[in-house]
Amino acid sequence: MKRNNLILSLVLVLAFASCSFTTKKFSNPDKDKLLIQIITFVLEQGHFDPISIDDTFSEAFFEDYITTLDPLKRHFYESDYNYFAKYKSEIDDQLKATDITFFNIVNERMLKRFDEVKQIYKEVLSKPFDYSVDENFDTDYENTPYVKNKKQMVERWRQQLKFSTLSNYDDLKKEEQLAKEKEESYIMKSDAELEKKAREATLKSMNIYFEDFIEDQTREDWFAVYVNTIVEEFDPHTYYLAPKSKEDFDERMSGKLEGIGARLQKRMDYIKVVELISGGPAWRDKQLEVEDIILKVKQENEEYPVDIVGMRINDAIKYIKGPKGTKVTLTVKKVDGTLKDITITRDVVEVFDTYAKSSIVEKDGKKFGVIDLPAFYVDFQDYKNINAAKDVKKEIEYLKAEGMEGLILDLRNNGGGSLPTVVDMAGLFIKEGPIVQVRSTGKDKEVLKDRDKSITWDGPLVILVNEISASASEILAAAMQDYKRAIIIGSKQTYGKGTVQNVINLNNMLRNSTSTSDLGALALTTQKYYRINGGSVQLEGVKSDVNVPGRFSFIDVGEKDKANPLPWDEIDAAVYTSWENYFDFDTTVKKSKERMKNKEEFKLIEENAKWIKSKTDKTVFPLNYEKYEAQMKLNEEESKQFEALSNYKTNLTFESTSYEKSLFESDTTDLKEKRERWHESLSKDIYIEEALYVLEDLKTVNPLKKVATTVKN
Repeated sequence: MKRNNLILSLVLVLAFASCSFTTKKFSNPDKDKLLIQIITFVLEQGHFDPISIDDTFSEAFFEDYITTLDPLKRHFYESDYNYFAKYKSEIDDQLKATDITFFNIVNERMLKRFDEVKQIYKEVLSKPFDYSVDENFDTDYENTPYVKNKKQMVERWRQQLKFSTLSNYDDLKKEEQLAKEKEESYIMKSDAELEKKAREATLKSMNIYFEDFIEDQTREDWFAVYVNTIVEEFDPHTYYLAPKSKEDFDERMSGKLEGIGARLQKRMDYIKVVELISGGPAWRDKQLEVEDIILKVKQENEEYPVDIVGMRINDAIKYIKGPKGTKVTLTVKKVDGTLKDITITRDVVEVFDTYAKSSIVEKDGKKFGVIDLPAFYVDFQDYKNINAAKDVKKEIEYLKAEGMEGLILDLRNNGGGSLPTVVDMAGLFIKEGPIVQVRSTGKDKEVLKDRDKSITWDGPLVILVNEISASASEILAAAMQDYKRAIIIGSKQTYGKGTVQNVINLNNMLRNSTSTSDLGALALTTQKYYRINGGSVQLEGVKSDVNVPGRFSFIDVGEKDKANPLPWDEIDAAVYTSWENYFDFDTTVKKSKERMKNKEEFKLIEENAKWIKSKTDKTVFPLNYEKYEAQMKLNEEESKQFEALSNYKTNLTFESTSYEKSLFESDTTDLKEKRERWHESLSKDIYIEEALYVLEDLKTVNPLKKVATTVKN
């Protein structure tokens, strides 16, 4: 039962294989048309909740595709948009007929506009910018109209380039000031010289973007964008993997990541950090953070950085990745709107660094354990030996050997992973019973159960979550909440992803796959999962028992903020019995809420979150340098009121388990240093501190026996 999602995936692929396409059977051997035919077939037959490819689909796809190609509205004219709009209600008919006329027309016009823009930006950057002029730049591209003529297009680019160059200019002025402070005899460059140097840096970035990346894009690359926009109309987690993207996907899944150790995502025209890999260079450096936007990338042997705003994510990653030992400097926009240069030394990030880890802490004479789980990882080729549930079980045994009396399972920033693994992991905390319900279109629901009657940990349990805890994290938190097995502490709600995807190799759809080139793969939403109480976590997420403010409290980061999410719904509840070993569950929750209400740090965290939200909502920026500089200084001054948060420290001391300490002597992977850094961060973690208070308050009917056990790895 615990591997049913794998079986369903296999059945799905086999079902499609029975309807395989052949290039001989297909009337036109053109690869693009063949891909459209297969993609639309798979979507209509295999998607959990397929939408009709009709006029409504056409209109939504039209807007999304044009926005994807030109999110900043700095390539297409109003006349282009109106010309394309003639096909707004015909795209569905074209797809059904495997007609790619609309793609051809838009793509041809786009390439033409790219050639024109190359002349425009070079012309604009050939003249000095006057930063004494009082003017503003509005980044609310969604509500910005398309330009009507070339004069307006040149002006749009002038403002965009002036805005991009302004930060270069500011950086150079600050460098000059620092140089003067260090050496009084230093002769500072004039503002005119600095302005010219700043423009040269912007010009180099633009040349690299257009002459290296844009010109390197093939028709296949642009068609992949077209196809991906089609599939994303179905839901935000269904996406197309072009052959090269499929290679990158397989590389990420292989277990080694070479670079800075961060997962990135493109949102609108920006590259945003969505996860830091535990143990990786960025994680160790402690400067780059989730939700940071990367604006520029500078190699250690280059004088100027490359502007990656507007760049495709795969192209941007090529700049950010690099050989072990090399340095890269990222110019990032923090969530509070400030800009910061961060230099990171690249390294190889092993999967081992993303595995579960544990720590022991003593508080008021009692010992408690903390397990950090970055993901619900698994190796399907070796499930028995490599999976998160097995590792968490081992960590619990190590902590029990230390005399642990309460456990914190930290699922903050955990984006999910394997469904069988989360079912196995939930079974560590209950005797037996249902964990999650899964439904496929047109089929009866399936209840995935823990059938192992043994319990690895039957003591007090707290689970920490936040707005980024998603998918498998939400399944575990929801199950433990429904059983009243654990107290959930965290954000108002978790991410809200209640769907399951399978990756389908589209080449398996062809009987004569050798007669055509690689078609890539499709990540397809095939199922929806539900809590054992019948509710879905889709959109709503898991609502914490104890709601604590966090930096993402007022920022749009969840499923509900994505385009085309599947709706919330509910089904019948499964049959289950609540945990009965706590006698003061509700009282403990009430006491925790009272502590939160009276703790000044949590009030400050909430104020900080509101301040960050106000900065992210800001879209109008001055292009006058004095006003720009004044705004930056004001941001810095305002941010000082929140310095107490970064300086907060508990009086708690965290240590590795005895088992882990025994590994330090023979370790060659800097394990001791990594753990010491983690323990230091735990000692400053106000959420961990509150979780420990909750564990102290949470009493069990039968007090736990402290049993020292010998654990074998």
